[in-house]
Amino acid sequence: MRAKQQRLYINIDHVATLRQARRGAEPDPVEAATACEAAGADGITAHLREDRRHIQDADVIRLKQKVRTYFNLEMACVPGMLELARRIKPQQVTLVPERREEITTEGGLDIISDPSRIRDTVDALVEAGIRVSLFIDPTRAGLEQSKKLGVAAIELHTGTYSHQPDSKEPIRALRDSAQRGADLGLAVHAGHGLTVRNVGPVAAIAEIEELNIGHSIISRAVFIGLDQAVKEMREAMRRARSS
Repeated sequence: MRAKQQRLYINIDHVATLRQARRGAEPDPVEAATACEAAGADGITAHLREDRRHIQDADVIRLKQKVRTYFNLEMACVPGMLELARRIKPQQVTLVPERREEITTEGGLDIISDPSRIRDTVDALVEAGIRVSLFIDPTRAGLEQSKKLGVAAIELHTGTYSHQPDSKEPIRALRDSAQRGADLGLAVHAGHGLTVRNVGPVAAIAEIEELNIGHSIISRAVFIGLDQAVKEMREAMRRARSS
């Protein structure tokens, strides 16, 4: 049976990274979000980091106002961000880990060692009418704990696979985790480090409903434009999904 079409959410953080290089007004990540939607993106993702290295609070507020598809806010599990999320009410919040010294997110959220902290944040977001996803490593323990925490969705960290696309174990872990997550009644998303060249095996996993991809699309847009970069990724996903 052919898998249904996968959603593509574009992470526009690195448009803001370029803007912040000069602390100016251009390029505008909100304008980029609009262009991505026009090119066929199913949703927009933005990660508001504690150090505000790229996306700013004002960007998040404008994105909530301007995004016409679906707005997914990535954030750390900290009080200040929880307050902002509850105030602006994005359709979804994905809770992610954060270490100030990392260049980009390096692994899944630790939901095992202090589950009460995660649960309190999840409960507060759900109470505000916000769908919650957890960015986790593809492990059985993480899936089981996500179910216990009462979230609607999980996003599987594809970083290990992206660094070792020819290794059998990372893609096997993603396949197994996607199936187990779906069996538990969780919506399964995936992302991190995916490109046109390596997205195929992940996009082909039937249980994965949505991919969050940013850096490679924004990088590709430097050469072929944002519209074409989004369409190129959609086509790569479509081919993998229909094969």
